[in-house]
Amino acid sequence: MSGPNKQYDPVEVATLDPAHLDAAVTAAFAAFAAAGSLEELKTARLAHVDKGAVAAAKREIGALPPSAKADAGKRVGAALAELGRALAARTVELEAERDRRILVEEAVDVTMPVGRRALGARHPLTLTTQRLQDAFVGMGWEVVEGPEVESEWMNFDALNLGKDHPARQMQDTFFVDPPDGGLVLRTQTSPVQIRTMLDREPPIYVVSTGKVFRTDELDATHTPVFHQIEALAVDKGLTMAHLRGAIDHFVRVMFGEGTRTRVRASYFPFTEPSMETDFVCFACHGDGRTNDAPDGAPELLRACRTCGGSGWIELGGSGMVNRKVLTACGIDPDVYTGFAFGLGIERALQLRSGVTDMRDIVEGDVRFSQQFGMEV
Repeated sequence: MSGPNKQYDPVEVATLDPAHLDAAVTAAFAAFAAAGSLEELKTARLAHVDKGAVAAAKREIGALPPSAKADAGKRVGAALAELGRALAARTVELEAERDRRILVEEAVDVTMPVGRRALGARHPLTLTTQRLQDAFVGMGWEVVEGPEVESEWMNFDALNLGKDHPARQMQDTFFVDPPDGGLVLRTQTSPVQIRTMLDREPPIYVVSTGKVFRTDELDATHTPVFHQIEALAVDKGLTMAHLRGAIDHFVRVMFGEGTRTRVRASYFPFTEPSMETDFVCFACHGDGRTNDAPDGAPELLRACRTCGGSGWIELGGSGMVNRKVLTACGIDPDVYTGFAFGLGIERALQLRSGVTDMRDIVEGDVRFSQQFGMEV
């Protein structure tokens, strides 16, 4: 077995040749100087320091005899130190350039007007619905809900609307396919009251709100999808006097203390007797005349625009629950009586806030909703 080659000349290893190392260092300096960004400098470091000729020379040192390792190590270490200093200096330069560029490119002119995104707003129908509900909740009533797709029996038959009633015809009601399947989009929130009477034993004091659907054209005063609120009370000994008292309280909550009401005889299949309720105009206080008409204006222009000169505003229909409706729901009409009344929520919003066009309510323009503030 031969001994170690003590005469080994490390110069004969190409990667350890001083000229080769000098050329590698010079190429690395040029690559560092040519790098225009920190990413490019990283690429140059990988190519000339981590994986380049100097790194290869460093790996060759381990194969040298002990007598040659010291000299080769000094030369490779000196080359690596030069590369490290050059790399650090170029990194400082590129970081400074990056910071200067960011200050210019991302500068913010605080004097420029800001295009702020408009805040949203709760829809006034939601606000009105909650205000209406609060009027009944304050009396101890409960808010109930029901499905918008309803059976014909719930929507018509149980409410004493016979098979030949005009509301059951195709021109008034949306029927769910197939048309003879017995399902409709509810035309009123009254089916919720039917469901409540079927599920509960009296006494019952509930108020229901929600969407209803009718085949109306969308115009200034009509929409095919609108909202209703209906109240139902079923208990022993209820009379028209209790109905009048509940309506008067509701009107005072919505339109202010001291608001007077009046009733007119009417007809609804699901109530008997039935009545329409009016309340005194809050704009002219029952006078029927406007105060902002110019002197000498004709009588027509002097009429209050809110009530049309009558001094009264129609609120909605009401009455004592028909005995047939109570019987259909399994409630003995000889023991219990009930009353019900309701109105359109869009109409309440129009009356309360002076909205003249129904289309403004349903078109979804946030500017319309913002007028009503952020009431909670």
